Amino acid sequence: MTTSSPAERAFSLSAPVRLWEDGFALDPYRYYAALRAQGPIGWGELAPGVPAYVVTDRRAALDLLHDTETFSHDSRPWEATVADDSPILGMMRWRPNTLWADGAAHVRYRTSLIDTFDRVEPHDLRARVHRAVHLLVGRIGPRGEADLVTDFARPLMALVFNSLFGLPDSQSERLNAALGKMMEGGAQAAEGEEEFGGYVLGLIAAKAERRGDDLPSWLLDHPARLSPEEVTWQVFLTLGAGHEPTANLVSNALSRVLGNPEYYSTLTSGARPVMDAVVEVLRHETPLANYGVHFARRALTFHGVWIRAAVPMVVSYGALGHFAEEEVTGARHPNDASHLSWSAGPHACPVKQHTLLIATEAVERLTQWLPDLEPVLPRERLTWRPGPFHRSLTSLPVRFSPRSPDQPGESP
Repeated sequence: MTTSSPAERAFSLSAPVRLWEDGFALDPYRYYAALRAQGPIGWGELAPGVPAYVVTDRRAALDLLHDTETFSHDSRPWEATVADDSPILGMMRWRPNTLWADGAAHVRYRTSLIDTFDRVEPHDLRARVHRAVHLLVGRIGPRGEADLVTDFARPLMALVFNSLFGLPDSQSERLNAALGKMMEGGAQAAEGEEEFGGYVLGLIAAKAERRGDDLPSWLLDHPARLSPEEVTWQVFLTLGAGHEPTANLVSNALSRVLGNPEYYSTLTSGARPVMDAVVEVLRHETPLANYGVHFARRALTFHGVWIRAAVPMVVSYGALGHFAEEEVTGARHPNDASHLSWSAGPHACPVKQHTLLIATEAVERLTQWLPDLEPVLPRERLTWRPGPFHRSLTSLPVRFSPRSPDQPGESP
C-alpha cells in the first residue's frame, strides 16, 4: 500500500487546497494550478479548518468585485463560525472602515480617505521617500552588505508611514514587528494584531488631543465628521494595507531586477524605467497574493459553483497574474493592468498612485546610491515567509562597494 505526501493530499480535488502550508510559500504556483484545476473558483483553506472559495479566473473575479448586490464585505456572519483564536482573524475581522463596509458607510469612509491622501502632494511624498532612503543608506552603506528586506524595504515603509502619520522614526521597529506577525497568520497573529491595535490607538489618542500636519489629524477634521473610533479604524486599515504590501512590492521588485544582471544594468543606466520592474512584480509576484474578501449574502450559483453564505470568497491576485498570459490575448503594454493587483470595482485601491510613487522612488533611489548591488544568493534559493495572503521574501542578502551618502562629492 502506498501513502500520499501532504502536498499530494493538499492537491486532491476532494480536499481543500491548503494555502497555509509551508509548501505554498515555497511554490505557490503549484497550489494555484491545483485550484485552477477545480474550475474558475477553487476550494481552499486559509488556516487549518477555515475553508474559502478562491477565485482564480479573471472574469469571475471582475464579476465578484463589481457585484455589490450579491456580495458583501461584512465578515461578521463568518466570524461567528470560526474560533476566537483563529490565526487569520487579524486579517479578516470586521471593523468599521472602508475595507469591510458596504453601501453608504463604504462611500463615506472611502471618500474621507481619498480626500485625505489627496492632500499629500507627489513632491512631498517623494521627498519623504528620499529622506528615508538616505537615512537607511547611511546605516547600511559603509558595511558593504545588507539584507534588503530587513535593512531596507520594511524599515523604509515604517519611516515613510510614520512620517505621514506624525510619529517619530523611533517608532518604526514597533510598527514593523506588529504588522509582520499579523500578516503571516501564524501562531503570533493575535499578538501582532494586539500590538498593532495598541500602536494605532495611541496614535489617534495623541492626535485627538493635539492636531498636527499629518494624515490622522486631517481625517479627524474631515467634513465627513468621522468619530475618533472611526478614524482609528481607517488608520488601522491604511497603515496595514499600505506598509506591508508596499514593503513587499519593493523587495520583490529588487529581487527580480537583481536576479537578472542585464535587466538591472538597463535600470541603473536609465535605459529602462523602474516602473517596468514594479509592474512586472504586480503581474507575476504581486505582494498581496490572496485577498479581496467577499461573502455571498445568500446561497447561490456563481460561475457554475454553488456558493454558501458566510463562507469567504477570496480573490487570488497571485493566480490571476500567473495565468494572465493564457487569459489575455493580443499585445500588451508593459504598464497594463491585466494583473488586477489593485483590485477593481468600488473597493479598488484608493491610493494606487501613492503606492506606485513610493515603490518606484525607493527602488530608483537605492540603485542610484548603490549601483553595484549584487545578490549573495541566486533567486531560486531565496526563501519566502509563510501565510495565505502575501508573497513576501524572508530576506534578500546583497553585497556592494561600501559608501556613505554623507561622504564628500557623493550624490545619486
